[in-house]
Amino acid sequence: MEKLAIVVPCYNEEQVLQLTNTSLLGIIENLIQKGKIASDSFVFYIDDGSKDNTWNIIEKFYKENKHTNGLKLAGNVGHQNALTSGLIAVKDVADIIISIDADLQDDINMIEAMVDKYHEGNDIVYGVRNDRRTDSFFKRNTAKLFYKTMKIMGIKSVYNHADFRLMSKRAVEQFSNYKEINLFLRGIIPLLGYKTEKVFYERKERTAGESKYPLKKMLALAFEGITSFSIRPIKIVFYLGCIIIMCSITAAIYALISYITGKAVAGWTSLILSIWFIGGVQLLSIGLIGTYIGKIYMEVKHRPRYNIEINSLNQHMEINNGNTEAI
Repeated sequence: MEKLAIVVPCYNEEQVLQLTNTSLLGIIENLIQKGKIASDSFVFYIDDGSKDNTWNIIEKFYKENKHTNGLKLAGNVGHQNALTSGLIAVKDVADIIISIDADLQDDINMIEAMVDKYHEGNDIVYGVRNDRRTDSFFKRNTAKLFYKTMKIMGIKSVYNHADFRLMSKRAVEQFSNYKEINLFLRGIIPLLGYKTEKVFYERKERTAGESKYPLKKMLALAFEGITSFSIRPIKIVFYLGCIIIMCSITAAIYALISYITGKAVAGWTSLILSIWFIGGVQLLSIGLIGTYIGKIYMEVKHRPRYNIEINSLNQHMEINNGNTEAI
C-alpha cells in the first residue's frame, strides 16, 4: 500500500492551522479506512520562517499525532522555495505527495479523487479551478491575462491551476533534478513529461487570516514565471528595435526630402516626442535585458534555496530505528 504525504507550506498561519490539521487528518484517516493509502501516511507542514506562533502549533501537532510531521526553515524563503523544501524532504519516504496551501481554499475533498487518478496510472494530477466567481473582477481578468501571456510566450502551464497537485514519487525525484534558483513550479511540473490528469473543483473563501498573495506578490510571481521560462520578451524587444529603426529611417528620408524641396518646418514637438519615445524604449530594453542577466547572475552562484532548521520527519525516523535521542 502506497504512503501518502500531504505537504502544506505555511507562513503566519496560526489562525487557520487548527482547522487545517483537523480537516487534513480526517482525509488521511478516511483514505486509510478505505484501504487507498498506507496506515503511516501523514501531513507534512513547512514553516516558512513565520513570525507568529505557527511553528509552536506545528510542533504540538507532530508530538500529539503520528500522522503529522513538520519542517522549520531558518528564514522566510517564499512560497515556491518552501513548497520545494517539503517535496524534497518527503520524496524518500512517501509514494504519493500532494501539495496544498494551509488556508484550505482548495477543496480537500478532491484529494481522494486525486489518489484514485494516481491508482489509474497517472504520475501527476492537477487540481484545477472550474471557475473564478469568488474572485474580484480585477483578479479574475488579470488571471486570464496572465495565462494568455504565458501561452503567447510559449510556456507550458495548466489554466486555472495553482499549486494544488498530486505527484508520484518518481515525478518528485525527477523534479529534484531541476536546480534553478528562480523557481516557478507551475511552469516546471508540466515539463516533467509523465502521464497527467486533472480534477476540477470550486475554490472556497479563506476561512481566517490574510491572503499571502496580495497584488504585489502576484505580479512578481507572474513576472518570475515569464522571465524564467521564456526568452520571447528579449525577441520582442529586438523586433521592436527593428521597427523603430525603420520608422526612424523613414522619418529621416521624409525630413531630407522636405529640406530639399524647401518645405521643412521646425518640428520641436515631434522632435521631443521622438526623443522621449526612443529613450523610453531603450530604458525598457535595458531593464528587461538586465533582468535576464540578473537571473544568470543568481543561477551561477549556486546558493542553497533554503536552510532547514528543524525536521521532525528525521526525528521520527530516528525513533523508529531505535534511537530516541533528539536531533
